[in-house]
Amino acid sequence: MQNSNKIFQLIGIPFTAFLSVIFGLLFVSFPIGIYVVFESEIGDDINFEYPLTHLVLFKNTDLYQSPTDVSIGDVFVILWIFYLVIFVIALLGPRHGFLQTMSSMISFGKYDDKSNYMIGVIKWLSVLVLASILVNFIQEQFEIDIVPPLAENDLLQFFYVSLAPVIEEFGFRLLLLGIPLFVFYSHKFSLKYFLRCLWTPNILDVHNYKKAVFLIIFVGFIFGFAHIAFGESWSEGKFAQASISGIILGWVYLRYGFVVSILIHWATNYFIFAYAIFLSQLNVISIEDAFSHSLMSSLEILFLMSGMLSVGVMFLDKFYSKKESRLEI
Repeated sequence: MQNSNKIFQLIGIPFTAFLSVIFGLLFVSFPIGIYVVFESEIGDDINFEYPLTHLVLFKNTDLYQSPTDVSIGDVFVILWIFYLVIFVIALLGPRHGFLQTMSSMISFGKYDDKSNYMIGVIKWLSVLVLASILVNFIQEQFEIDIVPPLAENDLLQFFYVSLAPVIEEFGFRLLLLGIPLFVFYSHKFSLKYFLRCLWTPNILDVHNYKKAVFLIIFVGFIFGFAHIAFGESWSEGKFAQASISGIILGWVYLRYGFVVSILIHWATNYFIFAYAIFLSQLNVISIEDAFSHSLMSSLEILFLMSGMLSVGVMFLDKFYSKKESRLEI
């Protein structure tokens, strides 16, 4: 299939260029996040030493406002290290490194999105952003707005959005998706195999995708509902956007595993807010105004273009895969 290789080589140049730029932006967000929490003044009257038990997460529990030496800064560092470790795992594996996989596409026209986690992260992150923009655009035509919950404090808001991917991916992907997928498709049981399947569900023998797809859609809708149903939540307009995101994250979890799904979720939360808060501090403007800044608009355009290119690459890969299978028959 020399023609397909040449086409992938041709598309590989802009595709890998977008991947490289987005990768660089993701990497730079790590030190930006540290600066935002420990050096900026976004917390106003509180800082990173704010006691963990004073968070509203613990309200109506015995732990609320109890004396503790654990601060939100301590927990943030743990989260930061966890995401960095996952980021490095994605950069190096599962079979080939990020740069090696990209150079293979440019040099030989070989497209294998499962050989490196980071390729899957950036590609599907771009698709998720593209889908979110489209949903938001359609809803705006019907005057359905997406209004975020009121933030009690900008520093606490950044802490919450940094914590959310861990809690939500463990809950919605590992528990609500991983365990049922194991029950549906596993023909043996051992603790080691069970944990491996939770980490990378694609090792399961999923011969019939109907049950898996139905489960992913169902959990996706629960994910969307959870964003509007509890406490001071998003407005109802968030339901469709969060549901689509949940479905994409579910499919990514099944196809690539936990590493890719949690990094995509991390990017939609921590990464976006780190840049917005950094801009707000740099230009002495509110975070709301920072999201309208030209840099944030440029990021949106970058992901929009990368998302469209990613969709095109996936369609081409599907087309040539079917063509090769017909030739083999």
